[in-house]
Amino acid sequence: MSIPDSTQLHTPKKIKATAAFMLSHPAHYIALGFGSGLSRIMPGTSGTLLGWLSFIVLSSKWPHYFSSINWLVIIAAGFVIGVWACQVTGRHLNSPDDGSMVWDEIIAFWLVLVLITPANFSTQLCAFVVFRFFDMVKPPPIKYFDQHIKGGFGVMWDDIVAAFYTLLVFALWRVL
Repeated sequence: MSIPDSTQLHTPKKIKATAAFMLSHPAHYIALGFGSGLSRIMPGTSGTLLGWLSFIVLSSKWPHYFSSINWLVIIAAGFVIGVWACQVTGRHLNSPDDGSMVWDEIIAFWLVLVLITPANFSTQLCAFVVFRFFDMVKPPPIKYFDQHIKGGFGVMWDDIVAAFYTLLVFALWRVL
């Protein structure tokens, strides 16, 4: 039995997320944030913007359906669906935490918004900036979770922690 050399070892090549890829499976459509994750520039920010816009539109258009308690149910269900969608999509992309997967940003930012509402535009903008900061910089323990918890759950979880950090900043801001 011989030991394979480096030319015999094959690491699957990462697949680029495209519109055709996104439309090839329902999990891809969800994980790629209905296309917002296909942005060439800062897909995570694009996904967060979609989360913000969808929260405002849905809450304004149908407030009796999109109440705070219903949002929390939607977020919990969205988290579970996101674990599945990001697991499948990451496997199909050969990239377990691909930057094009933005469902995690959408769900996490919905959580921030539902817990700071009612909030005016400037407060929501501040929440957006603070959330994006924590999601991009990944201070401890976010970085630990990002590096050590793999699969769909790991993709979703580190953004939930970034959302809690954002909410902690807002709680401290309101107290001080």
